[in-house]
Amino acid sequence: MTAIRSLSIMGESLPLKAPFRISRGVKNAIDVIVANISEGGMTGRGEGIPYAHYGQTIESTLIEANSISHKITEHYGREAILSMLPAGPARNAIDCALWDIEARISGQSVAEIMGIPELKPLATAMTVSLDDPEVMARAAAKLAYCPVIKVKVDAHNPQECIKAVRDQAPSARLIVDPNESWSFELLEKIQNFLADARVALLEQPLPTGEDEGLSNFTPAVPICADEAFHSADDLEHIAGRYQVINIKLDKTGGLTAAIEIMKQARSLNLSIMVGCMVCSSLSIAPAFHLASQADFVDLDGPDWLVQDRNDGMLIDNGIIHPPAPTFWGGP
Repeated sequence: MTAIRSLSIMGESLPLKAPFRISRGVKNAIDVIVANISEGGMTGRGEGIPYAHYGQTIESTLIEANSISHKITEHYGREAILSMLPAGPARNAIDCALWDIEARISGQSVAEIMGIPELKPLATAMTVSLDDPEVMARAAAKLAYCPVIKVKVDAHNPQECIKAVRDQAPSARLIVDPNESWSFELLEKIQNFLADARVALLEQPLPTGEDEGLSNFTPAVPICADEAFHSADDLEHIAGRYQVINIKLDKTGGLTAAIEIMKQARSLNLSIMVGCMVCSSLSIAPAFHLASQADFVDLDGPDWLVQDRNDGMLIDNGIIHPPAPTFWGGP
């Protein structure tokens, strides 16, 4: 007899300990949805982050997730829901909850189910939010011993902001993220500076849909597609213009789709960044499993929260540790 399976989905607002500024605006709190799938006295959890830039709200995401609640109670699995919901945070929350409950019922960890080695600590980018260069320098000084720092910039004074961070963190690997705010002219102009500043990666400098110039452009540092990349359908286009893709589970619609996307991207000679929205450790835990196979890791979302989830993931001087099995993904 098949065990009874139940699904509950709720929305939450999680306050941030400091404003998070990028070129498009500022956040003081984040909205999330949490999916809980229970069966046989065990519960699997997953989190999704609606993103206004993609037209998502917490209300629309909850409606979308609840639209297949009857399929989850009927024991439809991860592969089945790929065709039931579009890629996005609703499917991500449910997919990750299905991974978690599968691990708990089967007695195997998610890593074992995926067939990957035992998880080890990873260096993650720690973000310096966009601000005046002097403010960014003070933030960078607090992160100076972290191995990787992400620098949020816009088109106003990016060189000054990058220099302010580099001066305070001379040894860190730098990722610069303009969040679509640059023109192609600015991108061309700033190439030598990026190389001299020893920037390791430039993330989504141009607006999505305005990146045609990249097809014949040889950058001084690798360029990563973030907002321009969502699903496997984008890979052929991306491979002709970018060198790296940023895989975020809220864009791919969960770990299941992300695993296949990583395989396809590797076959196209694209390098991989595994990133996140500002989120709790419940979003980071499944992404961490993918990040163990990535070239760049950007999973500092919980570091921005006033309070992360109980028993959440530890980030210490830019090193993020695997989730406890009891938190997510363990038998």
